Amino acid sequence: MENEKYSKELNVAVRVVHMACFLCEKVQKQLFSTNSDQVKSKDDDSLVTVADWSVQATICWMLTEAFGSQNISIVAEEDVQTLIKPESSALLEMVLTSVNECLAEAPRFGLQGPDKALGPSQILEAISKCNSTGGPLGRHWVLDPVDGTLGFVRGDQYAIALAMIEYGQVKIGVLGCPNYSVKDDGLNKYSQQKNLVESDDVGCVMYTSKGSGKAWMQPLILCDKRFEWPNSAKLIRVSSIDDPALATFCEPVERSNSDHSFAAGVANTVGLRKKPLRVYSMVKYAAIARGEAEIYMKFARSGYKEKIWDHAAGVLLVQEAGGVVSDAGGRSLDFSKGIYLEGVDRGIIACSGLALHEKIIGAVYDSWESSNL
Repeated sequence: MENEKYSKELNVAVRVVHMACFLCEKVQKQLFSTNSDQVKSKDDDSLVTVADWSVQATICWMLTEAFGSQNISIVAEEDVQTLIKPESSALLEMVLTSVNECLAEAPRFGLQGPDKALGPSQILEAISKCNSTGGPLGRHWVLDPVDGTLGFVRGDQYAIALAMIEYGQVKIGVLGCPNYSVKDDGLNKYSQQKNLVESDDVGCVMYTSKGSGKAWMQPLILCDKRFEWPNSAKLIRVSSIDDPALATFCEPVERSNSDHSFAAGVANTVGLRKKPLRVYSMVKYAAIARGEAEIYMKFARSGYKEKIWDHAAGVLLVQEAGGVVSDAGGRSLDFSKGIYLEGVDRGIIACSGLALHEKIIGAVYDSWESSNL
């Protein structure tokens, strides 16, 4: 079976994403308890934090150790331009500390860390190594170190997203969701004040492999525990609801790259009655995969281009859990064109089943005719 072919890759990916969740939880607590300068703005006005750089460096280092520096291609969101500036020395030191503290925990996750702490040049090299542009040939790891950085800094939902693409096809998808409760109704249970370390209501990592027809959810480990996988994982499945009036609809929080008004028109046309859940990050895909929501719609504003790291892991997770994902014209998403999802027709639609998906696609065409887009 195809999924057995990638058992080593999936094993490593699940473990390194767990490590990254451990890192992010620690950085997030520091972010709320100190006034240290851990958040920066990028040229496009989006945010980047110590966690973004630290996760990218950690996962890159671990993947390189597992699969060899000569045979690995990594596509990831962050670069080192801010970190190498002289005025960013304190920021780089925080990244250095976060990475080394995380790597020191590698044996607890069943992985081998470095023999000694990494230095600044090694950290910068690891981040810079994630400079692949992907494409149709070969194998590429695709990483969004902190998807939903605004959610992260606000103490809300965010995700660590890692996928493996081979010859343009997503083969492995892993989503770490530290603030997404493993318990039912997870989107509504998290609050910034909750101390996850002292509660059994922990976050989760969801994962799957192409062709398996299965998706799994694993609880995050508490700080004093050792990682046990896959013993504590459970199968997840999309919802069986196919009545639009009963369906739960997710959409992005940010208005800058998503047209909420058009989505509202589609929702009205198809007969969705519930108020949309506005959720940061790929946790929207996770909610569909585990049956907490039935529909995710995103209609990008003119000029915005979707990036593969924002969708690859989540798309495969929904598909293997029994759902359907396409662009708004009903076509499959193409992950073979580089860092962008080229040729996306109007937007992206993810649904728990084919019946709902067909209704949404039909409503998109109906709404498009009367819109001003």
